[in-house]
Amino acid sequence: MSEFLSFFSTTGFYHLFQSDSYLYLIMMAIGIFFIYLGIAKNYEPLLLVPIGFGIIIGNMPGAGAYGVYTEGSVFNILYLGVKLGFYPPLIFLGIGSMTDFSTLIANPKLILLGAAAQFGIFVTFIGALLLEFNVFEAGAIGIIGGADGPTSIFLSTKLAPHLLGPIAIAAYSYMALVPVIQPPIIKLLTTSKERKIRMKTPRLVTKKEKIFFPVIGFIITILIAPGAVPLLGMLFFGNILKESGVTERLARTASNAIIDIVTILLGICVGASTQAIRMVNGVNMGFLTANSIKIFALGAFSFCIATATGVIFAKLMNIFLKDKINPMIGAAGVSAVPDSARVVHHLGQQHDRSNFLLMHAMAPNVAGVIGSAVAAGVFLGILGY
Repeated sequence: MSEFLSFFSTTGFYHLFQSDSYLYLIMMAIGIFFIYLGIAKNYEPLLLVPIGFGIIIGNMPGAGAYGVYTEGSVFNILYLGVKLGFYPPLIFLGIGSMTDFSTLIANPKLILLGAAAQFGIFVTFIGALLLEFNVFEAGAIGIIGGADGPTSIFLSTKLAPHLLGPIAIAAYSYMALVPVIQPPIIKLLTTSKERKIRMKTPRLVTKKEKIFFPVIGFIITILIAPGAVPLLGMLFFGNILKESGVTERLARTASNAIIDIVTILLGICVGASTQAIRMVNGVNMGFLTANSIKIFALGAFSFCIATATGVIFAKLMNIFLKDKINPMIGAAGVSAVPDSARVVHHLGQQHDRSNFLLMHAMAPNVAGVIGSAVAAGVFLGILGY
């Protein structure tokens, strides 16, 4: 019996009888819910399925000794890619090698919509300060407004590593919920007539323009925000691999093997970092805290503000433009690529089956990716990193 009890004390069943076990069960239920959203609802399955399973891994009763915070464990080693911030730049390399900037080059004024949508970042930064987060924590939380998971993780590792779990989960959750959050806001801020506006077919962009764009874009953006070098350097490098025409193998590797591997590792490690309880110097730094609730509330608020700002700015631009733009594409200024552009396209199709907005919406969408990375660089510069 003593041998059996000794064995039983090493099992997860034993830990289920501890007073705080219900908190881990809550987190496991959240993980299962993420997996459900990814599989049943098809909400960003490439992100939510790994993150959801990672949450289950990180909260298995009795398995804490093998988690991401245990020095030398397998997951701790994999987690270094998150902790040290080298997974996000590799994600950006893959994004750059898959992105076509043609519509943005053909209609450069649409970059203003990507910039306008970043207003949500700075509103959230102020909101975080009002909720008594310090300035570094507020900077890390604010970037959620850009709806960019890799950028949120990158900035959190620099400014507020203790909040990395809630910030990453909030950012990816709202990216996945783009089809749910954005349509009501877009419909509220636009009229039926505005949603039917047709935009001119973009001009054809030459190969030279496509090659020069990543070089010039990198130089200009880094002169503005040097702190964004790891993200934008890899983004534009990936794009020139794609557009040069002489590095197809490298572009294919970046856009397939590398981004797939890193997405798996990033998702499962971020999920596994969300332990319900994690005591550090007598303070609970786990996921189920009041700060996590505040971060999720700020994330929802910032995403709504970013969407609304993009739409409103597009309506303001129409006052001065001869060739009107469909204001719905302003909502694609957040950097949830390409889901936000698809949402705008589907809304346009609901009002006019022959109105194709996807190519137009991709311009502010990719501009939003650049904008959120620039905003992260600005925060790093202002806060002394």
